[in-house]
Amino acid sequence: MLRSILPLMLMTVAVAVSAETYTAASPDGQVVVTLDKSGADLPTWRVAYKGQPVIAPSATGLRTDVAGFGLKGFKPPVVTNRTVNETYNIVVGKAKSAPDHFNETTLTFEEVEGGRKMAIVVRAYDNGAAVRYVLPNQPGFESFGILGEKTEFAFPKDYDCWGLNLGKFHNAHEGEFDAVKASLIRDHYLLDSPLVCKTGTGETAFALAESDVKHYPAAFYNRKGDNGLGVAVKLPPRLDSDSLKPYVTKITQTGPEFKTPWRVVMIGDSARALVESNLIATLGEPSKIADTGWIKGGKSAWDWWNGFNAPVKNPGINTETYLAYIDFAKEMGLDYMLIDEGWSVGSSTRPKPGSDVTKAIPALDMPKILKYAKDRNVKVMLWLQWQQLDWQMDEALATYEQWGIVGIKIDFMDRSDQDMVDYYHKVLSKAAKHKLLVDLHGAYAPNGLVRTYPNYITQEGVLGAEYNKWTTRITATHNVTLPYTRMILGPIDYTPGGFAHRTPETFEIQIDRPMTMTTRGQAVAMYVVYDSPLTMLSDAPQAYKKADGQWEDGVDFIKSVPVTWDETRVLQGDIGQFIVTARRKGDVWYIGAMTNEQGRTITLPLSFLKGGNYDARLWQDGATVSSLITTSQKTTASDSLTLTLAPSGGAVAVITPKDKVKKTK
Repeated sequence: MLRSILPLMLMTVAVAVSAETYTAASPDGQVVVTLDKSGADLPTWRVAYKGQPVIAPSATGLRTDVAGFGLKGFKPPVVTNRTVNETYNIVVGKAKSAPDHFNETTLTFEEVEGGRKMAIVVRAYDNGAAVRYVLPNQPGFESFGILGEKTEFAFPKDYDCWGLNLGKFHNAHEGEFDAVKASLIRDHYLLDSPLVCKTGTGETAFALAESDVKHYPAAFYNRKGDNGLGVAVKLPPRLDSDSLKPYVTKITQTGPEFKTPWRVVMIGDSARALVESNLIATLGEPSKIADTGWIKGGKSAWDWWNGFNAPVKNPGINTETYLAYIDFAKEMGLDYMLIDEGWSVGSSTRPKPGSDVTKAIPALDMPKILKYAKDRNVKVMLWLQWQQLDWQMDEALATYEQWGIVGIKIDFMDRSDQDMVDYYHKVLSKAAKHKLLVDLHGAYAPNGLVRTYPNYITQEGVLGAEYNKWTTRITATHNVTLPYTRMILGPIDYTPGGFAHRTPETFEIQIDRPMTMTTRGQAVAMYVVYDSPLTMLSDAPQAYKKADGQWEDGVDFIKSVPVTWDETRVLQGDIGQFIVTARRKGDVWYIGAMTNEQGRTITLPLSFLKGGNYDARLWQDGATVSSLITTSQKTTASDSLTLTLAPSGGAVAVITPKDKVKKTK
C-alpha cells in the first residue's frame, strides 16, 4: 500500500447544513452526496456533479425479518466523518496503480423505540459516489434475513441510457446493451450492471453499479416502485426462498457488523472517462493475497472456439492436438495454453454423476502434455464446470498445483444469488492458496473482486466472440458499445483473435470454423481496446499463417502487444459509435481504434506524449476485410496521426521513443 503524505484520520468532511441535511463532497469538490432526513424516517440521498443534479432524492433502507425494526422510526443520527487519501498498486490491469481518495460520512441511526441501530455510509470520490448500509451485531441481528432493499436511484429528467435487460435471475449475463430512454424502463425489467446514462449536460455520463459484494446477492435494476423516473435495486432470491419469506440473503454474524454492498454512481465528463475509471475495483475490499508475485498476465492459445482444429492428422481432444497447440504457443511467444471442456473424466457443461476433475480422459496423456509445455515455457490452464469442481475442490486444486497447472477457467455458474456469490469468494480464496489464476465464465458482472483476489485475472459475463459460432449478434456496433458499458466494471474475456473475416452481408454462421463480421483492423484493435490481463488467440493455429507459411497480416502486432498496462486513456469516441484507446507500457504507447458499421477517418492529436521524437508504426484496414496496410512515420507530441477505419473496421499503432528504437536495433 502506498500512502500519501496525509495520514488516514477522522476529520470533519461533511457538515450539517441544517439540522437534518448532511453532505459529503469529493476531494475536488465536484461530486456532492446529500442525505436529507425528514421526521423519523431514514434519509433520502441525492448526488450532484459540478452543481448539476445526477441522482434526485432517492429512497434508502433495507427490509429485514427482524420484528418491528425501525417501525417507530429513528432518532437524529450520530455523524462521523473521515477522509482517506491513498494509492494502491494494481497487480494486473489497465493501470499500474489507482487512487483511493474519498470523503466519507456515516450516519448511525437508533430506533425511536427498541434501541437497535443501523448506519448509512456515503462516500464521495472525484469520479463517483457510493452508499451502503451497516448493521451492528446486536440483539435481533445475531442471525437475520434480508428480504430486499429499498435503495433507489431517482432521475431528475428523462435520461438517454444503455442497459442490458436480462429479464430473468438465472442467466449467463450475456447480451446487448441497448439504448433506452429512462421513461421506457419498466418494473418487470431486470437490468444488469452497469446501467449507463447521459445527463444531457455537455457530455457528462454516469453509470450505476455495485462493489464489495459478499454474503449477499449481486444486484439488478428495475423501474422505481412509484413508476417515477429512475430505477430501484432488485435482488435475486436465495434458492431455498419461498413465497412467504422470499429471502435474498441470510446472515449469521461472526464479527462486529454486517455491511451491504456499495451502491455506486460512477461519474465522468464523458462516457470515455467511465472507461478510464477504476472506481469499482477501488471500492472492493483490499487484496487478501499477501504475495502476488506469481500473478502474471499473458496471452493464451485456446482450442474450443476453433473446434479443436489443430494442424494434425486427427484433430480433437487428444494428446497429438495439444502438443500442436503448445508448439503454436511457443512459436507465437504466448504465455499460456488453455485446455477447455472435455479433458477430464465425465466433463460436461452441467453436473454429471461419476465425473472426476482430477483425472484426464484416456485420449489425453496429461503428464506428457504438461512436460511438453514446461519444456517450451508454456503454462497450462484447465477448464472446469463449477459444480464438478465444487464436489472435489480441495483435492482438485491441490492436484493441479502438483501437476504444475497455473490457472483454471470455471464455467456455467449462471446465477448471482447469495450462495453463488459465496462460491466465488470460496473458490478464489482457495485457488490463491494453490497459486492458481482464475477465469470465471457464465459469471455475473464484475463488482470489485479483482482487487480483493488479484488472481481473479479475467472473467466473461459478456456477449463475446463465441456468439459468432451460432448467431449474427456480434456486430461492430455491439463491439464498440462494450467498452463504454460492460467493460467499465472490470476485465472482459471477450476471446478475440478470430482471423476469418467477412462483411456483414457475406457473413455465414459456422460452428467449427467460425468467422467474424468485422475486419482484420478491428480484430487486432481489440487487443488494445478490450481490458483482459488474460486474453485469447481464439482461432486455430493455422489461421494465423498464410499459404506460403508467412504470418498473416497483424500477427506481428498481436505477438508484441502487452496485456497489462501502466496507464490508460480514451482519446476519442462515443457509445456504439467508435473508440480510440491509448495505453502505455513503460514509455511505449499502443493505440487501438474501432468503429461501428460506419467507416471513418480519425485525426488523433498526440499531445498526450512527452517531449522528444517518436517513431510510429501503424496497421490500418487494407483493400480487403482480411488485409492490413502497415506504415511508419516520425512524429512528436505536437503532431497528429490520421487513422482510416473501414466500415466495421479498426486500426492500431505503436508509438516508441526514438532513442529506444535505436537501442533495440
